[in-house]
Amino acid sequence: MSPENSRIRVTDIGGVMRVEFVDRDILDESAIRQISKELLQRIESSPVPRMLISFQGVEHLSSAALGTLITINSLSKKRGGQLRLSDIKPSIMEVFTITKLNKLFHISETAEKALDGFGGK
Repeated sequence: MSPENSRIRVTDIGGVMRVEFVDRDILDESAIRQISKELLQRIESSPVPRMLISFQGVEHLSSAALGTLITINSLSKKRGGQLRLSDIKPSIMEVFTITKLNKLFHISETAEKALDGFGGK
């Protein structure tokens, strides 16, 4: 996937893949499939994937996007890695809480706190 067509921006911070979304609304099925494909490729290409997904700037998230996050979390754990989420707006966090996904994911208030949570592992 060429960077200009990507729905995400990824930077490496001390061995952690920091992912940010290009779009404010993550609702479109084809965009979600593209995001999922990119994230899964990155996890599969890493021996021990450590990924932080920042939701800074994201206003809306579909249930299909939540399903993608669950898949990414499972694959990361299966490969001995970690997935952490950060910068989730209160309206989106409410969905995580209602669906009890806040218990499944490591969620931090800010990306900096989430990065600290990876520690030296």
